[in-house]
Amino acid sequence: MDKKYLYQTVRFILVFAIIVIALLAFYYLSKVTYPFLIALVIAFFINPIVTIFERKLRMPRGLAVFVALIFIFAIFAGLVTLLVAEIVSGANYLARVVPEHLDTLIGYIEEYITGQIIPLYNQLTGMFKQLDDGQQNTIINNIQNVGTTIGSTVGTFIQNLFGNIPVILSWFPNAATVLIFSLLATFFISKDWDKFSRFGNRILPEKAKSSSKTVIVDLQKALFGFLKAQLTLISITTVIILIGLLILRVDYAITIALITGVVDIIPYLGTGAVFVPWIIYEVITGDIGLAVGLGVLYLLVIVQRQVMEPKILSSNIGIDPLATLIALFVGFKLIGFLGLIVGPVTLVIISTLYRANVFHDLWTFIKGKEI
Repeated sequence: MDKKYLYQTVRFILVFAIIVIALLAFYYLSKVTYPFLIALVIAFFINPIVTIFERKLRMPRGLAVFVALIFIFAIFAGLVTLLVAEIVSGANYLARVVPEHLDTLIGYIEEYITGQIIPLYNQLTGMFKQLDDGQQNTIINNIQNVGTTIGSTVGTFIQNLFGNIPVILSWFPNAATVLIFSLLATFFISKDWDKFSRFGNRILPEKAKSSSKTVIVDLQKALFGFLKAQLTLISITTVIILIGLLILRVDYAITIALITGVVDIIPYLGTGAVFVPWIIYEVITGDIGLAVGLGVLYLLVIVQRQVMEPKILSSNIGIDPLATLIALFVGFKLIGFLGLIVGPVTLVIISTLYRANVFHDLWTFIKGKEI
């Protein structure tokens, strides 16, 4: 074999092995260092705010970090308080009206059983008595098998449900510990951010420094853009639902719109988790007009979400809409609901590395040329 191709093959294997080892090391180390990785991400995002406090308001770096964390926490707590207040107000309203609707639903079920189920039962009983003993035994055995299967399935589900309760309860102390360590690590990382930057500038080659700077700046813009896009989509959904509910004259439209907007974060289910049961209930209770109105509103929300999501994501993170749509679909198919977030983020990272010429430099190294 030509030495040139031999060296290229060796360099390719070396690059591939380094990438694989780095990914595996990150995967296994992240299991024990994830609070500090979370802290690094938070520090990365709040660094512009901290810099503003430090330079514009002449604060010491440590105080600027502390004020920035308090500021962000206050905004988050305020939004949660507002949401909880709306939910409590809506819950009080539901506590007054649900018993009436429940009585209506129970009355409908009673009428349905009396008018449909009992006559059907009597008809089936008459047909069953006309069968011979073998056919009757076969039907009875099949019914018993179905009952046994259902009972076993329900029993397993209940057992798993109660068996997971200790796991869920044990998660809370762990979550509190992770939160404390993440906040403390965020403070120290953000406080010494400039020191870490200078240390990285000393140990990295000039080419690696320029590429790293490009990657960090592009990632920061893209990830902020991704969060902005998600908030935009949720806001659009909330406004459309609010306008629709006001047109339909639904009580507590603001509360319902806010809750549905938050639920829209849930991939795949989204607003359907609220609208579908609501529409079914209105059909059962005979309010067909409201059911049709809610159905039209739900359809409008779905259509605008599907149409706007690729466009808003692409415009905020600087990626082609078709590529964004492919990333959403591939991510969903590979890892499920979480893939709807991981897919675009992965696409952002790949695109950023490409714009920083990282892939070009790796290929140049493999070919044996100077970078």
